[in-house]
Amino acid sequence: MRTIDLIRFALGAIVSHRMRSALTVLGIAVGIGAVVLLTSIGEGVRQFVFAEFNQFGTHIVAIIPGKANTFGMAGATVNTTRPLTLDDAAALARVPDAIAVVPTIQGNASVEFGKRQRRVVLFGVSHDMPAVWNMAVRSGRFLPREDFRGARAFAVLGSRLRDELFGDQNALGARIRIGGETYRVLGVMESKGQMLGFDLDDTVFIPAVKALAMFDLEGLMEIDLVYRATTDANSFRDRVKAAMIARHGHEDFTINTQDEMLDVLDTVLNVLTLGVGALGGISLLVGAVGILTIMTIAVTERTAEIGLLRAIGARRAHVLGAFLVEASVLGFAGGLLGSTLAVALVEFIGVVLPQMPVRTAWEYVGGALALALAIGVATGIVPALRAAQLQPLEALRAE
Repeated sequence: MRTIDLIRFALGAIVSHRMRSALTVLGIAVGIGAVVLLTSIGEGVRQFVFAEFNQFGTHIVAIIPGKANTFGMAGATVNTTRPLTLDDAAALARVPDAIAVVPTIQGNASVEFGKRQRRVVLFGVSHDMPAVWNMAVRSGRFLPREDFRGARAFAVLGSRLRDELFGDQNALGARIRIGGETYRVLGVMESKGQMLGFDLDDTVFIPAVKALAMFDLEGLMEIDLVYRATTDANSFRDRVKAAMIARHGHEDFTINTQDEMLDVLDTVLNVLTLGVGALGGISLLVGAVGILTIMTIAVTERTAEIGLLRAIGARRAHVLGAFLVEASVLGFAGGLLGSTLAVALVEFIGVVLPQMPVRTAWEYVGGALALALAIGVATGIVPALRAAQLQPLEALRAE
């Protein structure tokens, strides 16, 4: 029996039972479509979060107070963590290959100009903030290069805050009140948009030493460093660690490189994408059961036909192959239909709801098609083996 005859035999069986075959294909299509759609949403979220983090540059090291690791000493209750200080930031600025440093304080404060008042997020930073956070000044200038401890009462406004407070008036040089103290506006930042729902344009930037006093804090929340692009991240991290231990006497701080943060983030988001894909894969069980049922029924209905094939010379391998081709075609057709519809839906969502982070994960589309084909073969193998094992005479008597 020729291969082309096997294929014709399988396709003929599919065409002769159109409704049954269509329902089977639909069952697979729903499952595959759900997998592709959910993984596209997961991949979209992954790309969105990465873009949000990468907008601040890619060569950043962050130092935060406190040691992230524990030492297994359940009875230890004495806190030996030393706060991060402006002197620490000044010392880190002298680490080889460090090109910018930003001591950081964050809080909420009321900003007033005339009769207008707005409560916004306040950042206490240094003059290096635009270089470290990859932000640009739209008009005026940023905080001047001054000693961290002797910085004057200057402020730089986010673009939205400037519009809300000043409208059509010129903001540069104006006097505003922040937390009850008077500041002079030096500049306005370019619009940066939102990061993970946080509006970076509705902010005000003042010197870190002023923020420490305003919020009555003993230490900084974080120190951010930018290192040269040609410098190895791990070696720079080691130099920063050595400089901090030399100042604090022991490791009572945590250092995170952006590469490390992105690696952890990538792992978490990949697990999320696989998880939502697995949820969609549950619906594939319905399609798999459908193919198994259809093929079992097909063997029962076509017992005499199988006996005739065997009687005219078809071997067991031919019968097995014919039924596997039929099951594979049903599975692949369902996978192709489901993938096509899901990709079209993802593109439609991207056009209608551009703010929704969806992106087609083509590697998952290819995997879904392969999975659909595998399901067809796996669920068709048992009925196909049953058909191949039928004896010619017994099969003919079933007529």
